[in-house]
Formats: sequence, structure tokens, C-alpha cells
Amino acid sequence: MRAYLFILSLFFCNALCAQNSIQGVVTESSGQPVVGANIKVIGDSSGAVTDSDGKFILNTSKQLPYEIEISSLGFGSKRMAITSKKQVINVVLKEEQNVLDEIVVSASRTPERVFESPVTIERMGIADVKKTASPTFYDGLENLKEVQMNTSSLTFKSINTRGFATVANSRFLQLVDGMDNSSPLLNFVLGNMVGISEIDVQNVELLPGASSALYGANAFNGIMFMNSKSPFTYQGITAYAKYGQTSQKAAGTNDFIDYGIRMAHTFDKHFAAKANFTYMRGTDWYATNYNDKTVGGRDRTNPNYDGINVYGDEVTTNIYNVGQAMIANGKWAAVGLPAGFALLLPKENVSRTGYNETDLTDNKASNTKIDLSLHFRPFGNENFEIIWLSKFGFGNAVYQGANRYYLNNFFMQQHKLEFKGKNFYLRGYTASEDGGQSYDMLFTGINVNRAWKSDDVWFGTYAATYAGAVGNPVSPFYNNPVGAHAYARSQADVGRLMPGTAAFKSAFNGVIAEPNVLTGSRLVDNSKIYHSDANYNFKDLIKFAEIQVGGSYREYQLNSHGRIYTDANGPIHYNEYGAYTQLMKKFMDDRLKFTGSIRYDKSKNFEGSYSPRLSLVYAGGENKKHNFRASFQTGFRNPTTQDQYIGFNVGNAVLIGSAPDNLLRYSETLPVSTAAGQFFNGGATKVMTGENAYGNSYTATTVQAFAALASTNPVAASALLRRTNVGYVKPEQVKAFELGYRSYVNKTTIDISAYYNIYNDFIGNLNVVAPYYGTAQDSPNPLAGPTDPGVQTLHALQNGNFRAYQLYTNTDVGIKSFGFGLGLTRKVYKDFEVGVNYNYAEFSFDQAKDPSFEGGFNTPKHRVKASFGNEKLFKNFGFNVSGRWNSEYLWQSTMVDGMINSATVVDAQINYSLPVLKSTLKIGASNIGGKEYMQVLGAGLIGQQYFVSWTVNP
Repeated sequence: MRAYLFILSLFFCNALCAQNSIQGVVTESSGQPVVGANIKVIGDSSGAVTDSDGKFILNTSKQLPYEIEISSLGFGSKRMAITSKKQVINVVLKEEQNVLDEIVVSASRTPERVFESPVTIERMGIADVKKTASPTFYDGLENLKEVQMNTSSLTFKSINTRGFATVANSRFLQLVDGMDNSSPLLNFVLGNMVGISEIDVQNVELLPGASSALYGANAFNGIMFMNSKSPFTYQGITAYAKYGQTSQKAAGTNDFIDYGIRMAHTFDKHFAAKANFTYMRGTDWYATNYNDKTVGGRDRTNPNYDGINVYGDEVTTNIYNVGQAMIANGKWAAVGLPAGFALLLPKENVSRTGYNETDLTDNKASNTKIDLSLHFRPFGNENFEIIWLSKFGFGNAVYQGANRYYLNNFFMQQHKLEFKGKNFYLRGYTASEDGGQSYDMLFTGINVNRAWKSDDVWFGTYAATYAGAVGNPVSPFYNNPVGAHAYARSQADVGRLMPGTAAFKSAFNGVIAEPNVLTGSRLVDNSKIYHSDANYNFKDLIKFAEIQVGGSYREYQLNSHGRIYTDANGPIHYNEYGAYTQLMKKFMDDRLKFTGSIRYDKSKNFEGSYSPRLSLVYAGGENKKHNFRASFQTGFRNPTTQDQYIGFNVGNAVLIGSAPDNLLRYSETLPVSTAAGQFFNGGATKVMTGENAYGNSYTATTVQAFAALASTNPVAASALLRRTNVGYVKPEQVKAFELGYRSYVNKTTIDISAYYNIYNDFIGNLNVVAPYYGTAQDSPNPLAGPTDPGVQTLHALQNGNFRAYQLYTNTDVGIKSFGFGLGLTRKVYKDFEVGVNYNYAEFSFDQAKDPSFEGGFNTPKHRVKASFGNEKLFKNFGFNVSGRWNSEYLWQSTMVDGMINSATVVDAQINYSLPVLKSTLKIGASNIGGKEYMQVLGAGLIGQQYFVSWTVNP
């Protein structure tokens, strides 16, 4: 199918044909060419764009005479009458605009200047893509104010604005040509894996704050729009090729390639089409963090080591209980050890020996994107256009959630039909994905181990070897627990499958092909979403104010075949819908602009919610150059599909969503150890469901405190236990306040913003431990006797008869976040431009009121970014240098918590235009300072990238 799609895209190469045309050159006052200037026929859809020499060829079927308009960002526009087909146009544009004059749509769903936007907005245009010093335009988004990137993989990066985000940022919405390109299964943005080619980018608009009032529940902490070029305006064949190397201490130096082609043609004023193909391949950043997940300073010499990037060592058990079980089933006597030796086993956990992540993945990263679109204008102008768009993305990447997952041959496709006009649009699209041969690296390590030797045999060998070594007077490890542990592990690991051997490869291939977590690790996914939305602007019908109405509908079809969700018996369906209206009115000679909007959203499992927004923008000063803005809105976020329907065994715990119909759909049958435990339970096995997790469990933090004290003071330890008391997950709310100021003074662009958010019913995770028997209660009394349900839970906790869960719920604690941002841009000498921005971000809540809650803010308190460049240093030559620094910050996630160090990163590029070849050569490097840095705890350290690219324009 993929080969077919690639071949299909090539038909555009033969579709280009000649039309009557005019040609010309656009320059600035110094004589330098203006690249990317727009030439448009007034009253017609025909248009063209200047190349790297400032030249253009405009094809049109409009009859002479007619008028054209020439415009470019940073220059004043000009109009010119065309009276002859042979007329040569030489246009000189005068520099007069600034970045605040850029036109954006997203802030109010209507075209307006950045200067007039009622909220904070960041923008990247065609010129910004060209001058970015990052390896890709998507990487370059990190240089925008308020953007923090979370890098899980070379090909998988997610955007964090205003905090509370991991790699899976379900509080942030990303739209590509109007389509949400989040994963249908997991509800988070897949970076640019199914996004847009850098040679097809028209612009990127980013709103870093709450946007629920216009864009629905998922735009809770921000939204980004990536818009592609229209084939009616940008025609011809554009191609690029990029070659470079990545450098990292762990991975070494490795090649990467990235190339693409864009083909677009306007057949006549009614019909146009385009196709894009891009391919990228490289070696991923190796993840080699071998620190213990939970105990600082612990290394592999510890019997219960659980490394961050080591998998299989999550399987752990109390070695003392292993000995007691072997005595009970006769296996202890079978190995020839006295029963008394079993008492020498310590009452502590031992973990199996795991495999490094580098042993369980080839670390190959790749991404292929294909899109095809057909554009039809029935009336030959922009007043009405019908668009069919198909997008396909596939590749390899590492995604980090509760575990590390290798997305191997992951495939996602989207198809859209859109009707749009001057004042309206109506679109519908579908998105579907296929997990390919993706797998969970944690379960790969666990089940490769089990394919070689079962847990019972491994731990039995360990226990017997340890007891024999530490208890036998003639043993070299007599009364030497440390040496006995090391010796016991070496004996239990005899015959272990070693990476690189045929036996290991055979077991590995078998495990990653099997979706059953008891024996395999494959991730199966065939989920889909169906979405439609519409908007109408009454500005041509209603004159006293600009009024818009719109709405959306979405249906989810979750289909992980029981691997991730509780959908083993068939797909899970649920839907959500919303509607909104907005009024915008200007007063006081257009100095004061009022915008008010309200949106209603309803999801299947929750009551409907309203999201209002109010904003005022005032343009002060004689020339209206001082813009003051203030806005307030309430927003909400519906629980994601994971929050509601997940039923995912991640090894040491089970993630359980709290939709009412989800709790009983997840169940597992677990063995009960010890005779007393089986007596309390009423059998040798226990069926555990989500109801046990939510209704009969202790919080994990109090269980840990209990375990630390139970052996020395059981009464005091029991008093620490707290029964889990949480409700099912419900929508979270935010009240967002924002103030800002924009101005353009003495050739300096100024943008200042401040925000204050109040969150209620914040959605988070709670780790709990559910005993197989007994009834969980606050401070159970260990002296109450064996018939007491609370005492029975103590027995369960002390003998490993429990299951750990991660719940999805809301905290009652109020959470506040606040921040400040300052951005300055100025031309300091001739065409040299310098920019600097600073962001402060912080959050607060009363941890004492909810000790188990993790905020997961995951955002540096201080960030500074700067750039310096000149795109006209001399003829055809430009350069740009960008740098960023962030302070250290706490990373919290379901996989691992810890500190991320401060980092300083410098990127640089030089570019040279080759007019004869209609092309641009760029040489660049990222992180040229050389110090590797981290953005996601558990992911690989980010090294350096060096590249050279060649772009050919039509």
C-alpha cells in the first residue's frame, strides 16, 4: 500500500502544463531579492510566489487588463496594473512592517493582526522556517516563547506550554490543516510523525494558554495550528535533501538523512492539486540511565535493583516467602537443604536480572509522510472551495508513557473532506492507526527472561543458593549476605539468554510477536476517531458586531484487542460534542475591542460543561502602537480515553481507568501464597478486578511506610496505613486570567504577558495496593486477631498477596500556576536582528492535604532564549544563531520521578542562495556546545546534530 501511495503521488509530475503568463522580479530598496513575496491577481484566485532570486512567473486565465498585488511580510504591499502579456514587472518593496503585523486566525477564529490578538500567540512563517537553526522546523518551535519540548525520541517530540505535561500531553491540541493529529488510541499528539513537510509549511500559530472556549476540552493548556500551502498560490515542484550526523556518547556518531518533495499545480481557476512525500531515517538517542527508579544511589549490586532503562528487573518478590513456599511444596527438601536454612533468608525483595534497553531495540528511528490533496473552486475564486485531503504517516520511534514503547512500523492515516468559503467552513475527517509491530520494552525484558526460565524456578534457585551459601560454615560466603546475594544471582542466571546470541534473538522475536502480556509484549492497536466541525461568521449579514457560531462532534472507536484497553470482547465506542458562539465588537474609534465567547461541551460519561471567555484589547497612543490586553476564561478537560477505559498491565502495576463500565471488564486471576493466605482468601487463587483497586485498597505511600516499619514495630506500622478513598475520574476545570502588552517602539518589538491559572478537580494518578483478602481500613489493629478483616489485609501485605494499581482520579486540592513572559526583537545594525525572551513558570498546591498526589508540572521555573542573525549579511548569504537555557526542574511521570538538570543549548546555521539553480544551501548544527542534556527522565540524552541541506524551489 505504501508503495502504491508513493507511486500515486508522482502523477503530479506529469500534470504541469504551460499557461499564458507574466513574469517579474521583486526586490527591496537595497536591490536584494525578496524571497517568498506573494503576487496575487485582484479579483481572481491566481497567484505566485517569488523564488530565491525574487523572480516569479504568474499564470492566469484572467483577461487583460487586470491588477496584481505584491506583498511580503516586513514590507508594504504594492499594486500594479497589467496591460500586456509581455509586460515585465520590476517591483521594489519598501520595508515598513514588523512581526506584530502578521495575520493570525487562531486567536479569535477570524483574521487579525498579532498586534490585535486578545491572547498570547506565537507564530512561525515561511521566512522563519528558512532561517531556523534547528534540524527541522518542528524542532525550531522550541525557540518560541513559552514552548518547552519533551523529547522522547529523535522522531517523537511533544510540546509543553504552561506545564503539566509528559511526553503524552493530553492537555495540548495540535491541528494540521484543521485535523487533530492526536493518536486515536492514546489521545496525545504524535509530534510531527503525521504532520507536515517543512517545504509545505505556510505558517504555524500557537496559543500557549487555555483555549477551551473556542476549541473544546482538549485545548486545555494550549493549541497549535500547522497550516500548509495552497496549490492555488504555491505551485511547481519543490524538493529538499538533508544529510547529517548525530553524535552521542552512548550511541556514537551516526548518519541521518531527510528528504522530501512537494508537487503542486493549478490546472485552471477551478481545480488544483498537490502531493507531498518526505522520508527521514537515523539512529535514535540511546537511553542508558541505569539509576534505580525509586532509590537514589542504588546500583546493580543491590538484590532488588530496578534500573530506569533496564527491563525485566521489575519482577520482584520477597525471597523469605519463596523459601517458606518451597518448604510447603517439598521443593526445599528436594534440593537437600535443612528446613532451618530457610529462616536465614532475609525478609526483603529480590528482583530478576534485567536487560538494558539497548539490548531490546535496534534504536533505528524513521518517519515517512505522504499527503495528497485535491482542491476545487466551483466559482473560480476563494469564496467557495472544496478540499479532499489524505495524509499517511508511518515509521519508528520510542514513546515513553508508563513504560518505554518501541513504535515499530507504526502507521496512521487521516482523510478529510472540507467545504470552506469566505465566512464559513464545514469539515469532516477520520483518523485511524495501526500499531504495526510495536512492543512494550518492559514486558519484552520480562518475558524473554520467562521464556528461558520461569519466575518460580529462578527465585527458587536464588533462595536455595543464598541459604546454602550464607548458612554453610564451609561456604566462602558463610555469614556474608552481600557475597551470598551475588553468588545466588550468578547461579540463578546460569544459562541466561545473552543479547546477540541466536537463542536470545529467537526468544526476543517470539515475545514481541505475542500480544498476551503473560508471554509477549506486542502492542495491538486499530483504533479510530470520526470528527466533524463547522463554523459560520455572520460579519457580512450582521453589521453591529462580528458574530460567529460553530460546533463539533467526535466519536471514538477504541480497539486495542484487550492489550491496552478493556476491549478484548470488541471495540469501545463513546462520543462527545460541543457548540459555541462568539461576539466581537470594536469601540472608541476602533481603539477598544471586546470579544466574548461561550462553548458547551458534552461527553458520554459526564455532565455537560460551559466554557466562557471574555477579553478586552485597547490600542493606546497617538498611532495606536501600544496594545494592552486582558482576558478571562474558564475551561475544562474531559478525562481521556486512558483515564476512562485503560486496563493495562505494566508489570509491577495495572493501570485502571474509572469509567463505571470499565471496572469489571478488567480482571486477572492471581495465585495466593502461604497456607494462611489461602485460608483467608478461601482458595489458592484470587480474581482481582478494577473494583478491588478503587474500593478495597491502601494508598501506596502508606503501604511503603508500613513495610519500612512492620518488622520492628508492627503496631506503629499498621497505624500508618490509609484506606484509598477516591471517586471516579471527572472533568477538571481551570479559571485562566491573562494580562499582556504589545508594542513596536524604535524598531523594537515588545511582547509582555502574565497569567494566573486556578485548577480544580485536577486529574492525576494515585498509586494504590489492593490486598487479595480482608477489608482495607484506616490504621487496622494488628492485635485484633486473625478473624479481623483488617488484620487479614496486614497478612496479605506482609506476604506478597496484593496487587498494585494506578488509578485515574481527581484531587480535592486546589492547584495554582502562574507565569510571566517577556519577548524583545530588534534590528540592531542594518539587517542584523536580535531577539530575546524570558519565561518564568511556577505552580503551587498544599501537598500535605493530598500526600499521594503528583502534580507533574514538568516545567523549568526559568527559561531564557535568544537569537541573532542576518538573512542579508551579503549577497545571497545569511546566518542565524539561537540559544536557550533552562533551570533544573522536577520530572514526575507514571514511569519515573527525578530531577532534570539545567541545560544550555546553542544552534547555528548559515545559508547561501544559488539563483542559477533556484536553490538554497544550508549548513547547520544543533547543541554545538557539545554537552548532552535531558528533557525526559528515562529517555536518551540529547547529543549533537550536524547537517547540510539543499532546497530547490520552483
